Amino acid sequence: MAAVSPFSALADASFPLITNMPARQQQSLNGQWRTIVDPFENGYYDYRLNPTDNGYAQDLDYSDPTELQEYDFGKDKFLQVPGDWNSQRPELYYYEGTVWYRNRFTPEITPGRRQFLYFGASNYETIVWLNGKRLGEHVGGFTPFNFEVTGLLNEGENSLVVKVDNKRRPEGVPTVNADWWNYGGLTRPVSIVETPAAFVRDYSVQLSPAQKNTVNAEFEVEGDGIGEVTLYIPELKINKKVAIGQDGRGSVSLKCTPQLWSPENPKLYDICIIAAGDTIRDEIGFRTISTDGTRILLNGKEIFCRGVSIHEEAPYNSGRSWSREHAHTLLNWAREMNCNFVRLAHYPHNEEMVREAERMGLLVWSEIPVYWTIHWDNPDTYANASRQLNDMITRDKNRCNIIIWSIANETPRSDARNQFLTRLAAEARALDGGTRLIGAAMEKDEIRPGVMSVDDALSDVLDIISFNEYIGWYDGKPEKCDTSNWEFTIDKPVFISEFGGGALAGLHGDPAHRFTEEHQEDLYRRHTAMLDRIPGLAGCTPWILKDFRSPRRHLPGIQDDFNRKGLISDKGDRKKAFYVMKNWYAKKLPQSSAKK
Repeated sequence: MAAVSPFSALADASFPLITNMPARQQQSLNGQWRTIVDPFENGYYDYRLNPTDNGYAQDLDYSDPTELQEYDFGKDKFLQVPGDWNSQRPELYYYEGTVWYRNRFTPEITPGRRQFLYFGASNYETIVWLNGKRLGEHVGGFTPFNFEVTGLLNEGENSLVVKVDNKRRPEGVPTVNADWWNYGGLTRPVSIVETPAAFVRDYSVQLSPAQKNTVNAEFEVEGDGIGEVTLYIPELKINKKVAIGQDGRGSVSLKCTPQLWSPENPKLYDICIIAAGDTIRDEIGFRTISTDGTRILLNGKEIFCRGVSIHEEAPYNSGRSWSREHAHTLLNWAREMNCNFVRLAHYPHNEEMVREAERMGLLVWSEIPVYWTIHWDNPDTYANASRQLNDMITRDKNRCNIIIWSIANETPRSDARNQFLTRLAAEARALDGGTRLIGAAMEKDEIRPGVMSVDDALSDVLDIISFNEYIGWYDGKPEKCDTSNWEFTIDKPVFISEFGGGALAGLHGDPAHRFTEEHQEDLYRRHTAMLDRIPGLAGCTPWILKDFRSPRRHLPGIQDDFNRKGLISDKGDRKKAFYVMKNWYAKKLPQSSAKK
Protein backbone atom coordinates (compact mmCIF):
# COMPACT_ATOMS: atom_id res chain seq x y z
CA MET A 1 0.00 0.00 0.00
CA ALA A 2 1.29 3.45 -0.87
CA ALA A 3 2.21 5.72 2.01
CA VAL A 4 -0.22 8.50 2.85
CA SER A 5 1.37 11.87 2.32
CA PRO A 6 1.04 14.50 5.03
CA PHE A 7 0.77 16.93 2.13
CA SER A 8 -2.49 15.41 0.91
CA ALA A 9 -4.35 17.41 3.55
CA LEU A 10 -2.73 20.66 2.42
CA ALA A 11 -5.24 21.99 -0.07
CA ASP A 12 -3.27 24.61 -2.02
CA ALA A 13 -5.48 27.67 -1.73
CA SER A 14 -3.37 29.85 -3.99
CA PHE A 15 -4.83 31.81 -6.88
CA PRO A 16 -4.07 30.51 -10.41
CA LEU A 17 -0.56 31.58 -11.34
CA ILE A 18 -0.16 35.10 -12.71
CA THR A 19 2.52 35.09 -15.40
CA ASN A 20 5.13 37.64 -16.49
CA MET A 21 5.84 39.15 -13.09
CA PRO A 22 8.42 41.62 -14.50
CA ALA A 23 5.61 43.38 -16.40
CA ARG A 24 3.26 43.77 -13.44
CA GLN A 25 2.88 46.67 -11.04
CA GLN A 26 4.60 45.48 -7.88
CA GLN A 27 5.51 46.61 -4.40
CA SER A 28 8.58 44.71 -3.26
CA LEU A 29 8.53 43.08 0.15
CA ASN A 30 12.19 42.10 -0.12
CA GLY A 31 14.56 43.04 2.65
CA GLN A 32 15.10 42.19 6.30
CA TRP A 33 12.37 40.00 7.80
CA ARG A 34 12.13 39.04 11.47
CA THR A 35 12.37 35.28 12.02
CA ILE A 36 11.87 32.59 14.66
CA VAL A 37 13.65 29.25 14.32
CA ASP A 38 11.17 26.60 15.48
CA PRO A 39 12.52 23.03 15.02
CA PHE A 40 9.74 21.47 17.14
CA GLU A 41 7.02 23.57 15.47
CA ASN A 42 5.75 24.84 18.82
CA GLY A 43 4.34 27.88 17.06
CA TYR A 44 2.15 25.64 14.93
CA TYR A 45 1.17 22.98 17.46
CA ASP A 46 -1.86 24.77 18.89
CA TYR A 47 -3.06 25.70 15.40
CA ARG A 48 -3.14 22.06 14.37
CA LEU A 49 -5.29 21.28 17.39
CA ASN A 50 -7.44 24.40 17.19
CA PRO A 51 -7.31 26.59 14.06
CA THR A 52 -8.75 29.53 16.00
CA ASP A 53 -5.44 29.73 17.85
CA ASN A 54 -2.97 31.03 15.28
CA GLY A 55 0.18 30.30 17.28
CA TYR A 56 3.10 32.36 15.99
CA ALA A 57 0.92 33.58 13.12
CA GLN A 58 -0.60 35.99 15.66
CA ASP A 59 2.63 38.00 15.21
CA LEU A 60 3.05 39.25 18.76
CA ASP A 61 5.84 41.32 20.17
CA TYR A 62 6.50 40.64 23.85
CA SER A 63 5.09 43.69 25.62
CA ASP A 64 3.15 42.53 28.69
CA PRO A 65 5.27 40.74 31.32
CA THR A 66 2.13 39.83 33.27
CA GLU A 67 1.09 37.45 30.46
CA LEU A 68 2.80 34.19 29.51
CA GLN A 69 4.36 34.49 26.06
CA GLU A 70 7.38 32.52 24.89
CA TYR A 71 8.27 34.25 21.65
CA ASP A 72 8.90 37.80 20.49
CA PHE A 73 9.07 38.59 16.78
CA GLY A 74 10.07 42.16 17.58
CA LYS A 75 13.38 41.13 19.17
CA ASP A 76 14.27 37.99 17.24
CA LYS A 77 16.89 37.84 14.49
CA PHE A 78 16.62 38.98 10.88
CA LEU A 79 17.00 37.07 7.63
CA GLN A 80 17.36 38.68 4.23
CA VAL A 81 14.59 37.96 1.72
CA PRO A 82 15.15 36.72 -0.92
CA GLY A 83 17.77 34.36 0.41
CA ASP A 84 18.28 31.01 2.07
CA TRP A 85 18.78 30.71 5.80
CA ASN A 86 21.65 28.18 5.57
CA SER A 87 24.18 30.67 4.16
CA GLN A 88 23.07 33.65 6.29
CA ARG A 89 23.65 32.28 9.80
CA PRO A 90 26.36 29.79 10.81
CA GLU A 91 24.01 28.06 13.27
CA LEU A 92 21.54 27.36 10.41
CA TYR A 93 24.16 25.86 8.07
CA TYR A 94 22.73 22.32 8.22
CA TYR A 95 19.30 23.28 9.56
CA GLU A 96 16.23 21.50 8.21
CA GLY A 97 12.92 22.36 9.81
CA THR A 98 10.59 25.30 10.35
CA VAL A 99 11.46 28.97 10.35
CA TRP A 100 8.76 31.61 10.86
CA TYR A 101 9.17 34.82 8.84
CA ARG A 102 7.46 38.10 9.77
CA ASN A 103 7.23 41.27 7.70
CA ARG A 104 5.23 44.34 8.70
CA PHE A 105 4.58 46.63 5.76
CA THR A 106 2.33 49.45 4.59
CA PRO A 107 0.94 48.74 1.11
CA GLU A 108 0.16 51.21 -1.64
CA ILE A 109 -3.48 50.37 -2.36
CA THR A 110 -5.30 51.83 -5.37
CA PRO A 111 -9.10 51.81 -5.00
CA GLY A 112 -10.90 49.57 -7.48
CA ARG A 113 -7.84 47.44 -8.20
CA ARG A 114 -6.93 43.92 -7.09
CA GLN A 115 -3.94 42.91 -5.00
CA PHE A 116 -2.03 39.61 -4.97
CA LEU A 117 0.73 38.34 -2.74
CA TYR A 118 3.40 36.75 -4.95
CA PHE A 119 6.24 34.40 -3.97
CA GLY A 120 8.93 33.55 -6.54
CA ALA A 121 9.66 30.38 -4.56
CA SER A 122 9.91 29.11 -1.00
CA ASN A 123 11.51 25.84 0.04
CA TYR A 124 9.66 23.54 0.67
CA GLU A 125 6.27 23.61 2.45
CA THR A 126 4.94 27.12 2.92
CA ILE A 127 1.91 28.35 4.92
CA VAL A 128 0.96 32.02 4.74
CA TRP A 129 -1.05 34.30 7.07
CA LEU A 130 -1.97 37.93 6.41
CA ASN A 131 -3.15 39.93 9.42
CA GLY A 132 -3.87 36.66 11.20
CA LYS A 133 -5.94 35.20 8.33
CA ARG A 134 -4.62 32.01 6.83
CA LEU A 135 -4.29 32.50 3.06
CA GLY A 136 -3.22 28.98 2.10
CA GLU A 137 -0.32 26.66 1.48
CA HIS A 138 2.13 25.74 -1.20
CA VAL A 139 4.26 22.59 -1.57
CA GLY A 140 7.39 22.60 -3.73
CA GLY A 141 10.63 24.50 -3.43
CA PHE A 142 11.23 25.93 -6.92
CA THR A 143 7.96 27.12 -8.44
CA PRO A 144 6.10 30.42 -7.94
CA PHE A 145 2.70 30.89 -6.30
CA ASN A 146 0.36 33.74 -5.47
CA PHE A 147 -2.68 34.49 -3.27
CA GLU A 148 -5.34 37.10 -3.86
CA VAL A 149 -5.42 39.58 -0.96
CA THR A 150 -7.91 42.10 -2.35
CA GLY A 151 -9.93 43.44 0.57
CA LEU A 152 -7.62 41.83 3.11
CA LEU A 153 -4.98 44.58 3.25
CA ASN A 154 -5.18 47.34 5.81
CA GLU A 155 -4.53 50.90 4.69
CA GLY A 156 -1.91 51.21 7.42
CA GLU A 157 0.45 48.57 8.74
CA ASN A 158 -0.07 44.93 7.78
CA SER A 159 1.43 41.78 9.22
CA LEU A 160 2.61 38.99 6.94
CA VAL A 161 3.70 35.76 8.65
CA VAL A 162 5.08 32.85 6.64
CA LYS A 163 5.91 29.40 8.00
CA VAL A 164 8.61 27.76 5.86
CA ASP A 165 9.56 24.12 6.42
CA ASN A 166 12.34 22.54 4.38
CA LYS A 167 12.32 19.09 6.00
CA ARG A 168 12.88 16.37 3.43
CA ARG A 169 10.12 13.77 3.14
CA PRO A 170 10.22 10.34 1.46
CA GLU A 171 7.10 11.08 -0.59
CA GLY A 172 8.26 14.57 -1.59
CA VAL A 173 9.47 15.84 -4.96
CA PRO A 174 12.44 15.71 -4.65
CA THR A 175 12.59 12.93 -2.10
CA VAL A 176 14.90 12.60 0.93
CA ASN A 177 18.15 11.90 -0.95
CA ALA A 178 19.74 14.38 -3.33
CA ASP A 179 23.19 15.59 -4.32
CA TRP A 180 22.63 19.29 -3.66
CA TRP A 181 22.13 21.52 -0.63
CA ASN A 182 18.63 21.72 0.79
CA TYR A 183 18.58 25.50 1.05
CA GLY A 184 15.58 26.56 3.14
CA GLY A 185 13.69 29.83 3.21
CA LEU A 186 12.06 32.48 1.06
CA THR A 187 14.65 31.99 -1.65
CA ARG A 188 13.15 34.21 -4.36
CA PRO A 189 11.49 37.66 -4.34
CA VAL A 190 8.22 38.38 -2.52
CA SER A 191 5.94 41.22 -3.61
CA ILE A 192 2.44 42.67 -3.63
CA VAL A 193 1.19 42.71 -7.22
CA GLU A 194 -1.61 45.07 -8.20
CA THR A 195 -3.85 44.57 -11.24
CA PRO A 196 -7.04 46.07 -12.63
CA ALA A 197 -10.31 44.46 -11.50
CA ALA A 198 -10.26 42.53 -14.79
CA PHE A 199 -6.86 41.68 -16.22
CA VAL A 200 -4.87 39.39 -18.50
CA ARG A 201 -3.62 36.65 -16.18
CA ASP A 202 -1.89 34.42 -18.70
CA TYR A 203 -1.04 34.28 -22.38
CA SER A 204 1.00 32.43 -24.94
CA VAL A 205 2.50 34.00 -28.07
CA GLN A 206 4.58 31.49 -30.00
CA LEU A 207 5.53 30.49 -33.49
CA SER A 208 3.56 27.56 -34.85
CA PRO A 209 5.62 24.34 -34.57
CA ALA A 210 4.76 23.50 -38.15
CA GLN A 211 4.72 26.88 -39.91
CA LYS A 212 7.42 29.55 -39.72
CA ASN A 213 5.00 32.18 -41.02
CA THR A 214 2.29 31.71 -38.39
CA VAL A 215 2.16 33.04 -34.83
CA ASN A 216 -0.33 31.37 -32.49
CA ALA A 217 -1.58 33.47 -29.59
CA GLU A 218 -3.80 32.48 -26.66
CA PHE A 219 -5.09 34.63 -23.81
CA GLU A 220 -6.73 34.02 -20.45
CA VAL A 221 -8.34 36.86 -18.51
CA GLU A 222 -9.63 37.17 -14.94
CA GLY A 223 -12.66 39.21 -13.97
CA ASP A 224 -15.62 40.62 -15.86
CA GLY A 225 -15.71 43.24 -18.54
CA ILE A 226 -13.00 42.11 -20.96
CA GLY A 227 -14.68 41.18 -24.21
CA GLU A 228 -11.55 41.41 -26.30
CA VAL A 229 -7.81 41.87 -26.07
CA THR A 230 -5.50 43.50 -28.59
CA LEU A 231 -2.19 41.93 -29.53
CA TYR A 232 0.26 44.57 -30.71
CA ILE A 233 3.68 43.67 -32.19
CA PRO A 234 4.71 46.87 -33.96
CA GLU A 235 7.86 45.51 -35.65
CA LEU A 236 5.74 42.80 -37.31
CA LYS A 237 2.92 45.23 -38.07
CA ILE A 238 0.53 43.16 -35.98
CA ASN A 239 -2.37 45.01 -34.35
CA LYS A 240 -5.08 42.41 -33.87
CA LYS A 241 -8.21 42.38 -31.70
CA VAL A 242 -9.05 38.94 -30.27
CA ALA A 243 -12.47 38.08 -28.90
CA ILE A 244 -12.64 36.67 -25.37
CA GLY A 245 -15.28 34.05 -24.69
CA GLN A 246 -17.44 33.55 -21.63
CA ASP A 247 -14.80 31.16 -20.30
CA GLY A 248 -12.30 34.03 -20.23
CA ARG A 249 -10.24 32.65 -23.08
CA GLY A 250 -9.45 33.69 -26.63
CA SER A 251 -7.03 32.68 -29.37
CA VAL A 252 -5.88 33.70 -32.83
CA SER A 253 -3.43 32.60 -35.54
CA LEU A 254 -1.65 35.34 -37.48
CA LYS A 255 0.38 35.25 -40.67
CA CYS A 256 3.73 37.04 -40.45
CA THR A 257 7.40 36.44 -41.16
CA PRO A 258 9.39 37.09 -38.00
CA GLN A 259 13.15 37.07 -37.82
CA LEU A 260 13.89 33.83 -35.99
CA TRP A 261 15.66 33.68 -32.63
CA SER A 262 18.90 31.71 -32.48
CA PRO A 263 22.05 31.69 -30.32
CA GLU A 264 23.83 33.65 -33.05
CA ASN A 265 20.96 36.14 -33.34
CA PRO A 266 18.83 36.22 -30.15
CA LYS A 267 16.16 38.43 -31.67
CA LEU A 268 13.31 39.42 -29.33
CA TYR A 269 10.21 41.38 -30.33
CA ASP A 270 8.50 43.94 -28.12
CA ILE A 271 4.91 42.84 -27.72
CA CYS A 272 2.00 44.50 -26.01
CA ILE A 273 -1.29 42.92 -24.88
CA ILE A 274 -4.00 45.48 -24.22
CA ALA A 275 -7.29 44.77 -22.47
CA ALA A 276 -9.84 47.03 -20.80
CA GLY A 277 -7.71 48.82 -18.22
CA ASP A 278 -4.78 46.39 -18.46
CA THR A 279 -1.59 46.53 -20.52
CA ILE A 280 1.07 43.83 -20.44
CA ARG A 281 4.43 44.10 -22.18
CA ASP A 282 6.92 41.37 -22.92
CA GLU A 283 9.90 40.52 -25.11
CA ILE A 284 9.28 37.36 -27.08
CA GLY A 285 11.35 35.45 -29.61
CA PHE A 286 10.17 33.09 -32.30
CA ARG A 287 11.81 29.83 -33.33
CA THR A 288 11.04 26.23 -34.19
CA ILE A 289 12.61 23.14 -32.66
CA SER A 290 12.27 19.60 -34.00
CA THR A 291 14.20 16.43 -34.64
CA ASP A 292 15.00 14.55 -37.84
CA GLY A 293 16.49 11.16 -37.12
CA THR A 294 19.58 11.83 -35.00
CA ARG A 295 19.58 15.57 -35.67
CA ILE A 296 18.17 18.40 -33.57
CA LEU A 297 16.85 21.12 -35.85
CA LEU A 298 16.58 24.74 -34.71
CA ASN A 299 14.62 26.77 -37.26
CA GLY A 300 14.97 23.82 -39.63
CA LYS A 301 18.79 23.73 -39.41
CA GLU A 302 20.92 21.20 -37.59
CA ILE A 303 22.42 22.43 -34.34
CA PHE A 304 24.93 20.95 -31.93
CA CYS A 305 24.09 21.85 -28.33
CA ARG A 306 27.36 22.98 -26.77
CA GLY A 307 26.19 23.03 -23.19
CA VAL A 308 26.96 22.83 -19.50
CA SER A 309 24.85 21.94 -16.47
CA ILE A 310 24.22 24.61 -13.83
CA HIS A 311 22.85 24.54 -10.28
CA GLU A 312 20.96 27.55 -8.92
CA GLU A 313 23.82 28.55 -6.65
CA ALA A 314 25.31 32.04 -6.44
CA PRO A 315 28.67 32.74 -8.11
CA TYR A 316 31.75 33.35 -5.94
CA ASN A 317 30.08 31.92 -2.83
CA SER A 318 27.33 29.54 -1.83
CA GLY A 319 23.65 30.12 -1.25
CA ARG A 320 20.72 30.28 -3.62
CA SER A 321 21.09 32.38 -6.74
CA TRP A 322 18.05 34.57 -7.46
CA SER A 323 18.99 37.85 -9.18
CA ARG A 324 19.63 38.98 -12.74
CA GLU A 325 23.20 39.85 -11.69
CA HIS A 326 23.76 36.28 -10.45
CA ALA A 327 22.31 34.92 -13.69
CA HIS A 328 24.44 37.18 -15.88
CA THR A 329 27.66 36.09 -14.16
CA LEU A 330 26.91 32.36 -14.36
CA LEU A 331 25.73 32.53 -17.96
CA ASN A 332 28.72 34.64 -19.01
CA TRP A 333 30.95 31.88 -17.66
CA ALA A 334 29.07 29.42 -19.87
CA ARG A 335 29.45 31.68 -22.89
CA GLU A 336 33.16 32.07 -22.19
CA MET A 337 33.35 28.29 -22.57
CA ASN A 338 31.76 28.62 -26.06
CA CYS A 339 28.40 27.30 -24.88
CA ASN A 340 25.17 27.93 -26.76
CA PHE A 341 23.13 25.82 -24.31
CA VAL A 342 22.66 25.37 -20.56
CA ARG A 343 20.97 22.61 -18.60
CA LEU A 344 19.26 24.22 -15.61
CA ALA A 345 19.31 21.28 -13.19
CA HIS A 346 17.61 19.73 -11.22
CA TYR A 347 14.56 21.93 -10.75
CA PRO A 348 13.05 25.05 -12.33
CA HIS A 349 15.50 27.92 -11.86
CA ASN A 350 14.38 31.47 -11.13
CA GLU A 351 12.68 33.50 -13.83
CA GLU A 352 15.60 35.94 -14.13
CA MET A 353 17.91 33.05 -15.06
CA VAL A 354 15.70 31.89 -17.90
CA ARG A 355 15.07 35.40 -19.24
CA GLU A 356 18.74 36.40 -19.06
CA ALA A 357 19.71 33.25 -20.95
CA GLU A 358 17.16 34.16 -23.62
CA ARG A 359 18.58 37.67 -23.97
CA MET A 360 22.12 36.28 -24.17
CA GLY A 361 21.30 33.68 -26.82
CA LEU A 362 21.57 30.54 -24.69
CA LEU A 363 19.29 27.57 -25.29
CA VAL A 364 17.85 25.97 -22.15
CA TRP A 365 16.95 22.53 -20.78
CA SER A 366 14.46 23.08 -17.92
CA GLU A 367 13.76 20.32 -15.41
CA ILE A 368 11.49 19.33 -12.52
CA PRO A 369 12.97 17.61 -9.42
CA VAL A 370 11.73 14.08 -10.10
CA TYR A 371 15.09 12.86 -8.92
CA TRP A 372 16.36 9.36 -8.07
CA THR A 373 14.00 7.31 -5.88
CA ILE A 374 10.61 9.02 -6.09
CA HIS A 375 7.60 7.17 -4.61
CA TRP A 376 6.22 6.02 -7.96
CA ASP A 377 3.07 4.36 -6.55
CA ASN A 378 1.97 7.29 -4.39
CA PRO A 379 -0.82 9.38 -6.03
CA ASP A 380 0.10 12.41 -3.89
CA THR A 381 3.68 12.23 -5.14
CA TYR A 382 2.45 12.17 -8.72
CA ALA A 383 0.11 15.10 -8.06
CA ASN A 384 3.04 17.02 -6.59
CA ALA A 385 5.27 16.32 -9.61
CA SER A 386 2.43 17.18 -11.99
CA ARG A 387 1.81 20.49 -10.23
CA GLN A 388 5.47 21.45 -10.47
CA LEU A 389 5.52 20.53 -14.16
CA ASN A 390 2.42 22.64 -14.76
CA ASP A 391 3.85 25.61 -12.87
CA MET A 392 7.19 25.40 -14.70
CA ILE A 393 5.55 25.35 -18.12
CA THR A 394 2.97 27.99 -17.19
CA ARG A 395 5.63 30.44 -16.05
CA ASP A 396 8.12 29.89 -18.88
CA LYS A 397 6.14 28.83 -21.94
CA ASN A 398 6.83 32.13 -23.72
CA ARG A 399 10.59 31.81 -23.38
CA CYS A 400 11.71 30.67 -26.80
CA ASN A 401 15.17 29.62 -25.62
CA ILE A 402 13.73 26.70 -23.66
CA ILE A 403 13.84 23.82 -26.13
CA ILE A 404 13.69 20.82 -23.73
CA TRP A 405 11.33 20.11 -20.85
CA SER A 406 12.96 17.44 -18.71
CA ILE A 407 10.70 15.24 -16.58
CA ALA A 408 13.28 13.31 -14.50
CA ASN A 409 16.91 12.68 -13.55
CA GLU A 410 18.58 9.28 -12.95
CA THR A 411 15.46 7.39 -11.92
CA PRO A 412 15.77 3.63 -11.20
CA ARG A 413 13.86 1.58 -13.78
CA SER A 414 10.62 -0.19 -12.90
CA ASP A 415 7.14 -0.59 -14.33
CA ALA A 416 5.76 1.88 -11.79
CA ARG A 417 8.43 4.44 -12.73
CA ASN A 418 7.72 3.97 -16.44
CA GLN A 419 3.99 4.56 -15.92
CA PHE A 420 4.65 7.64 -13.75
CA LEU A 421 7.02 9.24 -16.24
CA THR A 422 4.97 8.28 -19.30
CA ARG A 423 2.03 10.17 -17.77
CA LEU A 424 4.27 13.17 -17.07
CA ALA A 425 5.60 13.15 -20.64
CA ALA A 426 2.06 13.14 -22.00
CA GLU A 427 1.15 16.03 -19.69
CA ALA A 428 4.15 18.02 -20.82
CA ARG A 429 3.26 17.53 -24.49
CA ALA A 430 -0.34 18.57 -23.91
CA LEU A 431 0.65 21.67 -21.95
CA ASP A 432 3.35 22.68 -24.41
CA GLY A 433 1.47 22.11 -27.64
CA GLY A 434 4.43 20.60 -29.47
CA THR A 435 6.72 23.63 -29.34
CA ARG A 436 9.52 21.85 -27.44
CA LEU A 437 11.21 18.50 -27.05
CA ILE A 438 10.60 16.20 -24.08
CA GLY A 439 13.66 14.71 -22.41
CA ALA A 440 14.87 13.12 -19.18
CA ALA A 441 18.30 12.27 -17.82
CA MET A 442 18.39 8.48 -18.12
CA GLU A 443 21.43 6.26 -17.46
CA LYS A 444 23.73 4.32 -19.79
CA ASP A 445 24.25 0.57 -20.01
CA GLU A 446 27.29 -1.49 -20.95
CA ILE A 447 25.56 -3.94 -23.28
CA ARG A 448 28.81 -5.75 -24.12
CA PRO A 449 32.34 -5.28 -22.81
CA GLY A 450 33.46 -1.90 -24.08
CA VAL A 451 30.16 -1.16 -25.85
CA MET A 452 27.75 1.35 -24.30
CA SER A 453 24.12 2.13 -25.04
CA VAL A 454 20.86 3.09 -23.34
CA ASP A 455 18.43 0.25 -22.74
CA ASP A 456 15.52 2.09 -21.15
CA ALA A 457 11.84 1.82 -22.14
CA LEU A 458 11.49 5.51 -21.32
CA SER A 459 13.39 6.24 -24.55
CA ASP A 460 10.24 5.39 -26.48
CA VAL A 461 8.28 8.33 -25.01
CA LEU A 462 11.09 10.92 -25.20
CA ASP A 463 12.19 12.96 -28.20
CA ILE A 464 15.89 12.48 -27.51
CA ILE A 465 18.09 9.71 -26.08
CA SER A 466 19.31 11.77 -23.14
CA PHE A 467 21.38 10.22 -20.38
CA ASN A 468 24.08 10.68 -17.74
CA GLU A 469 27.34 8.72 -17.88
CA TYR A 470 30.47 9.00 -15.77
CA ILE A 471 32.92 6.79 -17.65
CA GLY A 472 36.34 7.44 -16.18
CA TRP A 473 35.06 8.68 -12.81
CA TYR A 474 32.44 6.37 -11.26
CA ASP A 475 32.84 3.82 -14.04
CA GLY A 476 36.51 2.91 -14.27
CA LYS A 477 39.56 5.10 -14.73
CA PRO A 478 39.92 7.81 -17.41
CA GLU A 479 41.62 5.25 -19.68
CA LYS A 480 38.27 3.47 -20.07
CA CYS A 481 37.16 6.35 -22.30
CA ASP A 482 39.83 5.30 -24.81
CA THR A 483 38.25 1.89 -25.40
CA SER A 484 34.55 2.65 -24.95
CA ASN A 485 32.31 2.76 -27.99
CA TRP A 486 28.59 3.36 -28.41
CA GLU A 487 25.67 1.79 -30.26
CA PHE A 488 22.03 2.91 -30.40
CA THR A 489 19.07 1.10 -31.96
CA ILE A 490 16.66 4.06 -31.73
CA ASP A 491 16.88 6.68 -34.46
CA LYS A 492 16.80 9.77 -32.22
CA PRO A 493 19.32 12.48 -31.30
CA VAL A 494 21.79 11.43 -28.62
CA PHE A 495 22.25 13.92 -25.80
CA ILE A 496 24.64 13.37 -22.87
CA SER A 497 23.17 15.30 -19.97
CA GLU A 498 26.04 14.60 -17.51
CA PHE A 499 29.64 13.45 -17.56
CA GLY A 500 32.81 14.54 -15.80
CA GLY A 501 34.76 14.21 -12.58
CA GLY A 502 35.96 16.25 -9.63
CA ALA A 503 38.97 18.45 -8.92
CA LEU A 504 39.90 20.91 -6.21
CA ALA A 505 40.91 24.19 -7.82
CA GLY A 506 44.60 24.84 -7.22
CA LEU A 507 45.43 21.22 -6.33
CA HIS A 508 48.07 20.08 -8.82
CA GLY A 509 49.96 16.84 -9.21
CA ASP A 510 50.14 13.51 -10.97
CA PRO A 511 47.27 13.10 -13.49
CA ALA A 512 46.66 9.65 -11.97
CA HIS A 513 45.77 11.26 -8.64
CA ARG A 514 42.09 12.00 -8.20
CA PHE A 515 40.93 15.51 -7.38
CA THR A 516 43.98 17.15 -8.97
CA GLU A 517 43.27 19.57 -11.79
CA GLU A 518 45.53 17.44 -13.98
CA HIS A 519 43.38 14.34 -13.34
CA GLN A 520 40.20 16.19 -14.27
CA GLU A 521 41.92 17.67 -17.32
CA ASP A 522 43.10 14.22 -18.46
CA LEU A 523 39.61 12.79 -17.94
CA TYR A 524 38.04 15.54 -20.05
CA ARG A 525 40.59 15.14 -22.83
CA ARG A 526 39.92 11.43 -23.06
CA HIS A 527 36.20 11.94 -22.65
CA THR A 528 35.85 14.48 -25.45
CA ALA A 529 37.79 12.14 -27.72
CA MET A 530 35.24 9.43 -26.87
CA LEU A 531 32.38 11.85 -27.54
CA ASP A 532 33.72 12.36 -31.04
CA ARG A 533 33.11 8.64 -31.66
CA ILE A 534 29.46 8.60 -30.50
CA PRO A 535 27.05 8.18 -33.43
CA GLY A 536 24.20 10.68 -33.54
CA LEU A 537 25.58 12.90 -30.76
CA ALA A 538 23.58 16.14 -30.90
CA GLY A 539 24.71 17.81 -27.69
CA CYS A 540 26.05 17.49 -24.17
CA THR A 541 26.07 19.28 -20.83
CA PRO A 542 29.05 18.22 -18.69
CA TRP A 543 28.55 18.21 -14.95
CA ILE A 544 28.95 21.02 -13.91
CA LEU A 545 29.76 24.71 -14.47
CA LYS A 546 30.60 25.59 -10.87
CA ASP A 547 31.39 23.74 -7.64
CA PHE A 548 28.29 23.62 -5.45
CA ARG A 549 27.43 22.66 -1.88
CA SER A 550 26.36 19.09 -1.19
CA PRO A 551 26.09 17.34 2.20
CA ARG A 552 27.05 14.06 0.50
CA ARG A 553 30.62 15.26 -0.07
CA HIS A 554 32.70 14.80 3.09
CA LEU A 555 36.37 14.41 2.08
CA PRO A 556 38.23 16.88 4.36
CA GLY A 557 40.52 19.35 2.67
CA ILE A 558 39.15 18.39 -0.75
CA GLN A 559 35.36 18.45 -0.80
CA ASP A 560 34.42 20.07 2.53
CA ASP A 561 30.69 19.87 1.71
CA PHE A 562 31.23 20.78 -1.95
CA ASN A 563 30.69 18.70 -5.05
CA ARG A 564 33.98 19.49 -6.82
CA LYS A 565 32.94 18.48 -10.33
CA GLY A 566 32.73 22.13 -11.34
CA LEU A 567 34.78 23.35 -14.27
CA ILE A 568 34.96 26.57 -12.26
CA SER A 569 35.50 26.67 -8.49
CA ASP A 570 33.04 28.12 -6.02
CA LYS A 571 35.35 31.19 -5.97
CA GLY A 572 35.29 31.65 -9.74
CA ASP A 573 38.65 30.03 -10.60
CA ARG A 574 38.77 28.29 -13.98
CA LYS A 575 40.13 24.76 -13.70
CA LYS A 576 42.25 23.20 -16.42
CA ALA A 577 39.32 21.09 -17.66
CA PHE A 578 37.38 24.29 -18.36
CA TYR A 579 39.79 25.04 -21.19
CA VAL A 580 39.53 21.49 -22.55
CA MET A 581 35.77 21.99 -22.99
CA LYS A 582 36.22 25.53 -24.30
CA ASN A 583 38.62 24.34 -27.00
CA TRP A 584 36.52 21.29 -27.90
CA TYR A 585 33.44 23.45 -28.27
CA ALA A 586 35.42 25.93 -30.39
CA LYS A 587 35.86 23.16 -32.95
CA LYS A 588 32.07 22.74 -33.07
CA LEU A 589 31.22 26.40 -33.62
CA PRO A 590 29.27 27.17 -36.80
CA GLN A 591 31.67 28.11 -39.57
CA SER A 592 30.39 31.71 -39.64
CA SER A 593 31.14 32.08 -35.91
CA ALA A 594 34.47 30.30 -36.07
CA LYS A 595 35.78 32.84 -38.62
CA LYS A 596 35.06 35.83 -36.37
